[in-house]
Amino acid sequence: MDAVPAYKISLWLEAPLGGFALPARQTSRAVPEIVASAPDAALVDGTLGGNERAFRFLVERYQAHIVRTVTGMLGPSSDVDDTVQEVFVRFHSALGSFRGQSSIKTFLTRIAINRSLDVIRSRKRRMFVSWDSEETETIESDLPSPEMAAIHTDERARLRRAINTLSPRHKAVVVLRLIDGLSTSETADILQVPYGTVLSRLKRALGRLKETIRELPSDNANSIIVENNLNSSV
Repeated sequence: MDAVPAYKISLWLEAPLGGFALPARQTSRAVPEIVASAPDAALVDGTLGGNERAFRFLVERYQAHIVRTVTGMLGPSSDVDDTVQEVFVRFHSALGSFRGQSSIKTFLTRIAINRSLDVIRSRKRRMFVSWDSEETETIESDLPSPEMAAIHTDERARLRRAINTLSPRHKAVVVLRLIDGLSTSETADILQVPYGTVLSRLKRALGRLKETIRELPSDNANSIIVENNLNSSV
């Protein structure tokens, strides 16, 4: 998957990683040659062994996903770029304690959600920023999901504005389930909440979204399109 144009962190990757102290992992198995197509486990072992290319490959593999998650939580704001970079910095620092009990994608997404929640809590201004910006067009093509694919750009923008009215915990469930397209089980794992909690939060969030959508200016046809897509997500 191509990197997201609006939030490239290639310049950051060009900086030496020597400033990061990763404890070496003792492993009895041979680490295969590091290539971009190597499995996550091999790239993790390579990173822990000091191979900077291995970490670069991990970032390139998951960058678009993390950008999508952070953008879903924060909106296309100036906070996204810094937050995405910090997610990967924290990921790099935490790899020494990674034991493979979850996938790398789940591990990274949990860091992204938690960091995004930190940013939301720390904002001095309004908690939720507007999705209306020139950057939206750049992000649109990188936010596909089965639930949202049939909604026209204008309807997606209205849905996003509605998402911004949700509380952080309900917003996290909507972002993971509807924007990232993760399963209920994966969402529960990332948020570290029971399966039933994800279902109840999603149901409540979708109800709130439908109410908000009805209050936003739009013609009846557009409202029906958005609401039908939300109904199909329950």
